[in-house]
Amino acid sequence: MVNEMITKFLEPAHLAKTPVKIEFKKRNTIVGIFVNSPDYEDLKAKNFWRIVSETHIPEWKKTNDNKLAKIFSGSEFTRITVAKEKKEAVV
Repeated sequence: MVNEMITKFLEPAHLAKTPVKIEFKKRNTIVGIFVNSPDYEDLKAKNFWRIVSETHIPEWKKTNDNKLAKIFSGSEFTRITVAKEKKEAVV
């Protein structure tokens, strides 16, 4: 995907807020949050994106530590959708 398409999806409501499902051309699908880091504009211009994976989201929300994020190339994305929330198991 091109960065304009990704930005159009993210910036109104999902950037650093909502977990999204990201499908790739050659990788497994992940769920994560796009991070608005200090280098966000530079990365966005090159179609690279910092994403905190689903397993690190709770820790990232507490600390906002960008070391928990990985950088992905937007050209490898095939589809981005809002992730469905996991239902907690009823005991």
